[in-house]
Amino acid sequence: MVSKYRDRKAQKTYTVVGNDVFADPNSRGQAKNPFDSNVVSNFDQMETLLDYCFINLGVGEEGGGGVGHSVVMTEAVCIPGYNRKMMSELLFECYNTPSVIFGIDSLFSYDYNDGKTGLVLSAGHTATHLIPVLDGKGLVNLSTRLNWGGYQSADYMLKLIQLKYPGFPAKIQSWQAEALMKDHCYVSSDYKEEVANYLKPEILLEKDRIIQFPFTETIKVEKSQEELDRIAERRKESGRKLQEQAAKVRLEKLIKKEQELAFLKTLQARQETDSKRDFKRLLEQNDFRDEAALEKSIRELDKTIRRARKQDVGAEEDAANSSPPSFPLLDIPDEELSDDSKKMKRHQKLMKSNHEARLRAKAEKEAERQRQEDLEREDAAKREADLPAWLSTRHAARAAVLTKIKDRTRLRNELSDRKSLASQMRMKSIANLASDSPPSKKRRRGGGGAPGSSGGGGGAIDDDNFGANDDDWSVYRNITLGTNSDEDEEDNELAKELKAIEDQLLLHDPHFDRNDTQEAKSDWRASLLHAFTHGVREHDLDDQAQGCQIHLNVERIRVPEVFFQPGMAGLDQAGVIEIAGDILLQRVADEQVRERMLRDVFLTGGAVAFEGFDERVRKEVRGIIPAGSVLRGGGGWVTRGMWEEAGGEYILEHRLGNAF
Repeated sequence: MVSKYRDRKAQKTYTVVGNDVFADPNSRGQAKNPFDSNVVSNFDQMETLLDYCFINLGVGEEGGGGVGHSVVMTEAVCIPGYNRKMMSELLFECYNTPSVIFGIDSLFSYDYNDGKTGLVLSAGHTATHLIPVLDGKGLVNLSTRLNWGGYQSADYMLKLIQLKYPGFPAKIQSWQAEALMKDHCYVSSDYKEEVANYLKPEILLEKDRIIQFPFTETIKVEKSQEELDRIAERRKESGRKLQEQAAKVRLEKLIKKEQELAFLKTLQARQETDSKRDFKRLLEQNDFRDEAALEKSIRELDKTIRRARKQDVGAEEDAANSSPPSFPLLDIPDEELSDDSKKMKRHQKLMKSNHEARLRAKAEKEAERQRQEDLEREDAAKREADLPAWLSTRHAARAAVLTKIKDRTRLRNELSDRKSLASQMRMKSIANLASDSPPSKKRRRGGGGAPGSSGGGGGAIDDDNFGANDDDWSVYRNITLGTNSDEDEEDNELAKELKAIEDQLLLHDPHFDRNDTQEAKSDWRASLLHAFTHGVREHDLDDQAQGCQIHLNVERIRVPEVFFQPGMAGLDQAGVIEIAGDILLQRVADEQVRERMLRDVFLTGGAVAFEGFDERVRKEVRGIIPAGSVLRGGGGWVTRGMWEEAGGEYILEHRLGNAF
């Protein structure tokens, strides 16, 4: 890495090389790499790197005459001739090097380890190469490159962590991801089997790695017992007041809904007395499309009232156990009352409505209790008559309730997203209802007319552009929030219904236990997502230390597995074992040469340092070589005179270089 930046305070330009670029934010922001896919692309930065290396090594002739030493320069496989020309010019002209040899680092390594004939697998920083070697000479024309190395692996680890913890409080740097990869990743001997069982508690307990990032602990002020008692008392009093207010609001809503239901039933009764034309006009005046819409509204409103009456609105009436209240002022005309008496009369009218609502709720609860007892007796008779059939119906009912809960959850999520189709449709419906001139049925169906014309083109919704502004969506959200109480009641009813069914199955179905209930499946201990992100223990949202933790589990084997299955990272290439098989069994035509190469697979490069990499290669390659085979795991100089005579692109052919 090379960083060149200007310090404005010191009015100086600094050039920083190597790990020093990370010491200062200014240099870190300007850090650049002179390489592109392991090939030098910026020779100005390369010259800076060589200056840094030679100066720190103390290499050079006195008086600035140059390096004065022969140089071994490694290069990528099949490097372009232009690149070697520029590098030769840099070394001979700038550093006065007497002689240079270019070669492939993995072949140098193979030769140093006494390799003669075999297959070299070099997993480097930016790419992985497989090069067959025959009698000490690399067959570069038969080599293959996999565009995956240590750099891509570290970047893949960083992306996996970012996807796993999208709201992580600390910014994870690329060098941190690289360190995590080197310290914790390993190659699985059987990836498919291991990843299938990785998140099981007994396995995860052993293999999960917790990385703690720095955090600031918030000091909590401890309060005395007296203060805690006072706070608890205030909360209790506030809770009581809120319960009273909620009961009052529920009662007022119930009275209002009962009045609305009575009005709709009166409206429905007009169908018997009015003509069809008059009744249709009456429906349109009350925003009903037809008789079916009116009947549906009555049915839904009646259902809502029944649900509201199930709540304990009659508890105070039962607890009072007193004589029925009297309301004497209601029978006296307003003309005979004073202003104070009129106010008292209105209060007694409200109290009477309250009392009547409680009586209706009490009667409704009693009727509901009686109905439930009848249903329970009928259900018990069916269960005793045919238990398998009864269990089948209970399981079907449970599945239906679960489907309703999932559908409601999905719809709620879609309505919260302003870009979803459900949210858009509801928005248009609200705009249509709020419009002073709602579109007719003919215009709703569409047609050839232009928007705003008298024909059948665009409707009023398209004309008023409601929803184009964010303020329109704030209105929509307010309307949606107003229906949350009814939705919560329905959610509670579904939850109670599901629990009642599961209690029956727990009691009568021997194959249904606590682990099969929805409550057990929703428990964090049974959640794969919780195990994946937080390990085997419960996650405390208030614990700041846990909020700054990263759990590495599946990533430990997923990152290095890309060398064997590149498709996991979206790379459309074969893995190293497939490439090795293609080279050894297809490209090497001579059977005797193939047999010699099969006996030696040599691993080199930083990425092969993953734990288990060599064992995985040994296991996979053994599957493609003959039984009983054994696996185990610089040249000529170009002088300055030769360079001046032959030019910068000249390369002396030797067995460890790019010549082919």
